[in-house]
Amino acid sequence: MSTIQTFGTAVSAPAGSSDSVDGILLIDKPIGPTSHDIVARIRHYCRIPKVGHGGTLDPMASGLMILLLGKATKLSDRFLGSDKTYEGTMHFGISTDSQDAMGAVLRTADASAVTEEAVWNQMQSRLGDSMQMPPMVSALKVNGVPLYKRARQGIEVERKARLIHLYRFDLHSFTSPCAEFSVNCTKGTYVRTLCADIGDALGCGAHLSRLRRTRCGALSIDDALPLAEALTLSPAQLATRIIPMRNFL
Repeated sequence: MSTIQTFGTAVSAPAGSSDSVDGILLIDKPIGPTSHDIVARIRHYCRIPKVGHGGTLDPMASGLMILLLGKATKLSDRFLGSDKTYEGTMHFGISTDSQDAMGAVLRTADASAVTEEAVWNQMQSRLGDSMQMPPMVSALKVNGVPLYKRARQGIEVERKARLIHLYRFDLHSFTSPCAEFSVNCTKGTYVRTLCADIGDALGCGAHLSRLRRTRCGALSIDDALPLAEALTLSPAQLATRIIPMRNFL
């Protein structure tokens, strides 16, 4: 049994394998695969029998994914409940059924009258507490069935608005028809719904065309390992990037 130094602490791992490692691995998810795909690839590549995650990202989203290895899977609720920070792009003039770039276009409109000041004002008006209606194209379950399955059947399900809180909602640039932004928010916030609601308020519609998660609680994308790089490392090398679960107890 070897001892590996990880972020200033030690984690035990068997030589040449990470089967018995219990800890947290930060992965920079690329655009394309699902969160389930990321979990499955790490589990298969490193022969780790038990791998979970601390919050999903849609296929079109990139950024910080928290993978929970071994006994660390019991920490899932702690990360799911953490505040999140995202960077994204809001595209005005196009509304989709999923509120993001993956969905079917519902309508288009002229967005040339939208100004940077108007976008900023809409963003600032949403700071603090508010009630947000979850989108139909989402994994949220109602009566045990994910909403997106109902949406595929053309069924609109009654759902309850949920309390969210935005700590910051910053506009970084605006070049019509797109706005680059970052948002720091509580768990369960649908960033694509924020974009769609702002577009509706401005009379032209909008959707989320890019999303990247940069923080989850105290964990940052700066400490994450790109997936492609992770899949080139040996289990022993990958173990050097694992944060011991005791750091979070």
